[in-house]
Amino acid sequence: MKLKKGSNEIEFSVTTAFQGTTRCKCHIYLWHHTDKVVISDIDGTITKSDVLGHILPVIGRDWAQSGVAQLFTKIHNNGYQIMYLSARAIGQASITKDYLQSVKQGDVCLPDGPIFLNPDSLIHAFRREVIDRNPEEFKIRCLKDIQSLFEEKNPFFAGYGNRPNDAYAYRAVGIPVSRIFTINPAGELRHELTQNFQTSYTEQDAMVDLVFPPVGKDGFDPEFKIQEFSSFGFWREGFQEIDPESLDMLLEKDCDKK
Repeated sequence: MKLKKGSNEIEFSVTTAFQGTTRCKCHIYLWHHTDKVVISDIDGTITKSDVLGHILPVIGRDWAQSGVAQLFTKIHNNGYQIMYLSARAIGQASITKDYLQSVKQGDVCLPDGPIFLNPDSLIHAFRREVIDRNPEEFKIRCLKDIQSLFEEKNPFFAGYGNRPNDAYAYRAVGIPVSRIFTINPAGELRHELTQNFQTSYTEQDAMVDLVFPPVGKDGFDPEFKIQEFSSFGFWREGFQEIDPESLDMLLEKDCDKK
């Protein structure tokens, strides 16, 4: 297909005698099989809430989380691919794409990336996302299909969402708990599954190289287990092996003293 790396625009056209020619455009993204992918939900994650995230952007109101464009841009600049995943209906594809392209904070926009939406109708998708609150069913199926394209290597490095459902979907495709983040309408970013870590997009932006180390710089792989070769891990002394019989003798002596 002579695709170039990154985004490729393609166009389908159908011509009939009565209706003329109808055209449909979309994008195909060509990624390397070793690329690391960061997943982001849209409503409540890029926008400040689920319901208003559907409505306010349509009437021209900015409802994006503070600092999200800067953080995602730095993550992308560090060599990670950004993928947008939402339970919105496929019929909202044009509106959703236009909204993501319109998010601008300062001089920074959201990085380009593929958008995956629910193939259900608008009513069913809205009910699943806002009323039933179980969008993870679609998201897990979608992510597993994408994961299968990368053969034995898991492409997913981290995930951002706004509900426990998102964290559940990300865990289902092998993303470590330490790299699953959920954000609330107040802009508080935390680990949903552990609840022992809290920050924000702006604060994480300041330490983005620690959370998302630059990929490929000096041959660096962020999945490589560097703990064993850090100054602490390399130089520390290992634990001495204790013979079970010697341990029993020590315990007996300790009991005799008492």
